Amino acid sequence: MFIPFGGGTPIRHKAFSDMNDVRRFICERPQHSCFYSTAYWKKPHELKMSDKNWLGADLIFDLDGDHLPGVTDKDFPAMISVIQEQAWSLWNDFLEPDFGFSEDHLQVTFSGHRGFHLHYRDPKFFHLDSEARRELVSHIRGEGVEVSDLLERSRNPNATGWAKRVSKGIKSVISKLDQINQGDVKLLNTITANLQEMMDREGLKGLRGKSSIEKLAELMQDSNRRERVIDGRLTALNNHGLLFQNLIRADTSVVLGNAGETDEVVTIDTRRQIRWPGSLHGKSGMRVTEFPLSRLDPDKSDSFDCLSEGIALSRDELVRVEMTVDDAVARFDERVVDAAAGDVVEIHEAGATFLVLKGWAKLVK
Repeated sequence: MFIPFGGGTPIRHKAFSDMNDVRRFICERPQHSCFYSTAYWKKPHELKMSDKNWLGADLIFDLDGDHLPGVTDKDFPAMISVIQEQAWSLWNDFLEPDFGFSEDHLQVTFSGHRGFHLHYRDPKFFHLDSEARRELVSHIRGEGVEVSDLLERSRNPNATGWAKRVSKGIKSVISKLDQINQGDVKLLNTITANLQEMMDREGLKGLRGKSSIEKLAELMQDSNRRERVIDGRLTALNNHGLLFQNLIRADTSVVLGNAGETDEVVTIDTRRQIRWPGSLHGKSGMRVTEFPLSRLDPDKSDSFDCLSEGIALSRDELVRVEMTVDDAVARFDERVVDAAAGDVVEIHEAGATFLVLKGWAKLVK
């Protein structure tokens, strides 16, 4: 699929015999954005979907920074840093250890804008329908996970997946309960809302109100009880043990910190269009860039830097732009742009294109 400049009708159902035909088409008719189908078809050139004969589809995990609560793309470098950690954790803590995925079938790309794509092309998964793919996402989100079954595994320092989440969650929930016990009303309201939303979504019964959480916070102040809880022995909390488990499952710092917030709609879609590696993203001017899995790890010395390696346009000629928004932060290589509305910034073509496409600046003479 191709999206032309000027908001024209997307060009769909386009088939090519080889890559030379693709290059020729794009050179003759430059496009705003280029996509390809993650599905495999017996007759991809047919105009009717029913005539194409679906054969299977890749598994796609799409992680975008704008999906994360409390994260804004107006601080673009910070957002990219967070979503890269999420993408690495999704693979390292879930897809590889929990599902046995192999790097041999994986393609990793920077989306060209606000996140990363993990393309998984193992033929034995091609046939999975939307419901089966939804189960993968549900596991990552922890839907139906029994925390009590993972307490023993969570004490293993090499724990992965939800066992690792539980280990982190015990410490996180205890810390937040301490803050609530000290009178943090705002945190109490937030935790209560998250808990109720999670329990309603999964149809769970049990303690969920503010008074119950405050009582649990009080119980946690006993040093002996606290030590047993840290060791995973939640029976020390008596009838509040289940509440503690549900607080772990509802704790957004645990879910987002270890899981990778993947876009469920993309993963479950068996006929998805995804951005073409090597093409430019029409909303940023940056390249959809493929790179090795090892460089997704943000702690590696050679970790992939999309704000440098994703730049495709010229860094040579300087142009002037006027910022039209406040509090927007961008980075190009080592150059950080942090200017207020009305400020005039001199920047290379790649940076100016990014700022203008984002709606953060306009060209000036």
